[in-house]
Amino acid sequence: MMIGYTPLRNDTVFPKALDFRDSITNPAPFRSVSAKPRSRVVRTVEVVSMLAPRKFMRRRKKIEVFKDAADEAEQRKWRRMMKEIEEAGSAVSVLSTKNQALPRDLVLGTLVRFKQLKKWSIVSEILEWLQTQPWWVFNEMDFLMLITAYGKQGDFNKAERVLVDMNKKGYSPSVISHTALMEAYGKGKQYNQAESVFRRMQSSGPEPSALTYQLILKIFVEGNKFKEAEETFETLLDEEKSPLKLDQKMFHMMIYMYRKAGSYEKARKIFALMRERGVPQSTVTYNSLMSCETNYKEVSKIYDQMQRVGIRPDVVSYALLINAYGKARREEEALAVFEEMLDAGVRPTHKAYNILLDAFAISGMVDQARTVFKSMRRDRHVKDIICTPDICSYTTMLSAYVNASDMEGAEKFFRRLKQDGFKPNVVTYGTLIKGYAKISNLEKMMEKYEEMQVHGIKANQAIYTAIMDAYGRNKDFGSAVFWFKEMGFCGAPPDRKAQNILLSLGKTEAEKEEANLLIGNHSQYANAQAGNGSSRCADEDNDENNSDDDGDEVE
Repeated sequence: MMIGYTPLRNDTVFPKALDFRDSITNPAPFRSVSAKPRSRVVRTVEVVSMLAPRKFMRRRKKIEVFKDAADEAEQRKWRRMMKEIEEAGSAVSVLSTKNQALPRDLVLGTLVRFKQLKKWSIVSEILEWLQTQPWWVFNEMDFLMLITAYGKQGDFNKAERVLVDMNKKGYSPSVISHTALMEAYGKGKQYNQAESVFRRMQSSGPEPSALTYQLILKIFVEGNKFKEAEETFETLLDEEKSPLKLDQKMFHMMIYMYRKAGSYEKARKIFALMRERGVPQSTVTYNSLMSCETNYKEVSKIYDQMQRVGIRPDVVSYALLINAYGKARREEEALAVFEEMLDAGVRPTHKAYNILLDAFAISGMVDQARTVFKSMRRDRHVKDIICTPDICSYTTMLSAYVNASDMEGAEKFFRRLKQDGFKPNVVTYGTLIKGYAKISNLEKMMEKYEEMQVHGIKANQAIYTAIMDAYGRNKDFGSAVFWFKEMGFCGAPPDRKAQNILLSLGKTEAEKEEANLLIGNHSQYANAQAGNGSSRCADEDNDENNSDDDGDEVE
């Protein structure tokens, strides 16, 4: 259990991380060392063994056991075929070269395997091809798998046609086919159509199954039909009227819905209701509740509660806690949780590494961020761990330099990003623009903006706001107004934050009046002037801006 992490002070000093080879050969425990220079307490954290590879992460040769030589030959042949299909991205191009009837077991095994891999486009392609083969009898189960594949892909037009074909063949309507059609509408964002299918099933059959209810709740939530989701859930809560018993997934979806709606208290009530109803709670349940919290203390409480009841955290649990500590700028705790995850034998995901990287980048801790970045590259070939840095990882590492006000280091890393084959996106350029705006280097800021434009990348609201703020802070209110207007002209209307910043930039009475006119507050401004001879609107909005701007990043 993770307990007693030492809070990180603002004066915490992290020594430069050593080479990973030293970390492996001379491992040192993660610990805090206290000292008292003069009257201040300075904590240092030893990072010699930071993210040292664990035994379970080492590459091991897989040993396979076969029944006999014939079985081995058959298995290897089938795997070669599967590899060919995956490489070609098409099953028909591989299967059609056989020029003969394929064994039924081979076809079914292939279908089942791609179904397990959730490669529904290949599943539907194989089934479509089988419909044209004279040696294959296309039966009801094949139709059901085909409509399910279309449902998973959100192809409701083809799902409708399959349902018509099944009716022509004399197959009775089934809950599987109707649920698949409903899912197809949901995936295709045809939420009203999906609801119509569900209502027909309720009124005239076939009777909805637990899976049907799970999916319709998900569709309602995705379509922001919260009222319908609540009504359906409440019907299921009524044990006298409910056609079936509520399960874990239904509760999880409702917790997610209330999180999406920002009703965190209701999400907590659903969590408590699970216990009252005797519905088993799992790691996913606690993860869902953790995702509702933004305060690291609350997330940590839920994490500890999960462990007290004997539920083992998974990689998502750790990632949520790491993220909470990172956002609170408690890097020591974030790193400790990541190390605990590795010690527990939980394989880190790409997202988990990016979250830890962000925890250090937010505070401009370049050396520690670089260590995390290097470990991602080190672990990219470990079995079941796909951690090769992506453009998000590179951009986050870039932000570490920016937040440390090391623009020379940022430029070097930006060049490396391109050398490694990545194309900078709007967030990448936004990070550099924000960096130069922060140090008031307007020339370099505009140079990056123009470079971004040359590459056909459209600026977002955050970039315009950063440029506007930079000019305003450098006593060029006219240019700040120009960039405020430019947002609207370029299809990125100023949000509340941009409006607040513009109001804060106005220093003279004329500038304040112009700012209020631009954001449509002229009447309020005039009233305030008449009442007390000064504008309170700008001051109030400036206070709100100050609270909103803490830790904000260009995205």
